[in-house]
Amino acid sequence: MSQETLQLFHLLERMGQPRVLVLGDLILDRYTWGDAERVSQEAPVLVMRANRQESRLGGSASVCRLLRGLEAEVTSLGVVGEDADGEELRSLLAQAGVDQEHVLIDPSRPTTTKERFIGLAQNRHPHQILRVDREERTDIHRELEEQFLARLISLIDQHQVVLISDYDKGVCTPWLLKQVMDVAKQANVPVLVDPIRSKDYSKYRGASAMTPNRLEAQLATGQHIGQPRDAFLLGKQLCEELDLKAAIITLDRDGMALVPPDGGGTIYPTRPRNVYDITGAGDMVLAMMGLCVACGIKLSQSIQLANVAGGLEVEKVGVVPVSRDEIRGDLEKAFKAPLGKIMSLDEAKTFSRQQQQQNKKVVFTNGCFDLLHVGHTTYLQEAAEMGDLLLVGLNSDASVRRLKGSGRPINEEHSRASVLASLACVDGVVIFDEDTPAELIQAIRPDVLTKGGSYDPDTIVGADFVKSYGGTVCITGFVEGMSSTNLLAKSQQKHTSLPGPHFQRMKERSLELIDSEGEELFTPDEEA
Repeated sequence: MSQETLQLFHLLERMGQPRVLVLGDLILDRYTWGDAERVSQEAPVLVMRANRQESRLGGSASVCRLLRGLEAEVTSLGVVGEDADGEELRSLLAQAGVDQEHVLIDPSRPTTTKERFIGLAQNRHPHQILRVDREERTDIHRELEEQFLARLISLIDQHQVVLISDYDKGVCTPWLLKQVMDVAKQANVPVLVDPIRSKDYSKYRGASAMTPNRLEAQLATGQHIGQPRDAFLLGKQLCEELDLKAAIITLDRDGMALVPPDGGGTIYPTRPRNVYDITGAGDMVLAMMGLCVACGIKLSQSIQLANVAGGLEVEKVGVVPVSRDEIRGDLEKAFKAPLGKIMSLDEAKTFSRQQQQQNKKVVFTNGCFDLLHVGHTTYLQEAAEMGDLLLVGLNSDASVRRLKGSGRPINEEHSRASVLASLACVDGVVIFDEDTPAELIQAIRPDVLTKGGSYDPDTIVGADFVKSYGGTVCITGFVEGMSSTNLLAKSQQKHTSLPGPHFQRMKERSLELIDSEGEELFTPDEEA
């Protein structure tokens, strides 16, 4: 596991429940499901027999709900109409645990509602047949703007971050946003903006950071993103024109770009996903970024967590909250990729403590694993079944040479580590340079220490230490006759009857493993 991933784990564990203020356009998303049975006799349109209706939070209300799923305390500032849809939207916010006492009512405009009719063609395939929008896109009037400002002034000191979720429905007016930036700056509270698709972003001037997607950034700057690194120029332009501390450009499958005002930047790639629905990905990124910034996490780390959260969101159908546990699980899943399993001593120590804090049993074993064979894999699988995860200490090349002679190892340490890491039963591999894994065992403090072969448990290196804090020491079974020594000996015997310089060199290397009296320089038990 990389040090960066471990840090992300730490950050998730230390996150509290910060207060986040979300200002923006509240939307009620309503879905009507049914069967598209036939074409109407009245007109060339489909007839859908409705059988289910569902209402969900959309727009800035969706961001609020996603933040609640991430365990933040959330206050919503927005406008609804004096109608049944507005009552339903506020009720859904309350059910989600969002403070909606500061949602204002404007009798002159309807609650923004998007109703989607989704029919099943031939009772199998869902298709959106029609969307009906009820909305007023003109700016809210000055009286409402001033009411919002008064609420903001009274609330700002109670919150750690302000999020602007602009859906171009009239709440995020230039006048109001300027007041928001000024009040937040005076209170030293960061402001993050998810902007609309527009050529003019001047109303966002003074925000701490903004999160446009690829198309939004291109439209706002008049520039094109061909390759991911092209985003650096667009981000720099946005920072300069809007006085931002950073521009965060989401690049769908290419990840996210973090661009500081002085140019340059960093691309944070995302791993491949099974994309089912991109709806809500932008809201999820804003929510996760907001949570992280509210917790005082650096933008570079916030983006990595937002990348994970956004990736999990697109794997869901519809806008569905992503929990911290899901993010933690996804990080663990990424860690289980073979290269991600190879870790340093400090990383192994931290990872072990983290897993034990989650009441997981850590198993440890060690060996050279030079020529991996069925005896190794059988014993490693058995070891893994003794707990929740298996960490393997691997002798370095220098350590193997000291133990087994100049002809070993056959495979260098990184190759051996990669092969071990590719096994599903292995959760981590740590290369150590000492003759014994004593120091490694003391750092990891495993719950179970195990070796394969005919060892006496009391003679295993680290046994006394593990027992001293209540750990268990076990011996696994082994496959009779299977060892790297035997494999090499068989190979040497075959090579003696084969002609040619290549086989002669192989023979000589094999003979390096035998001393002057014909005895092996290591025993099969030491292999495992």
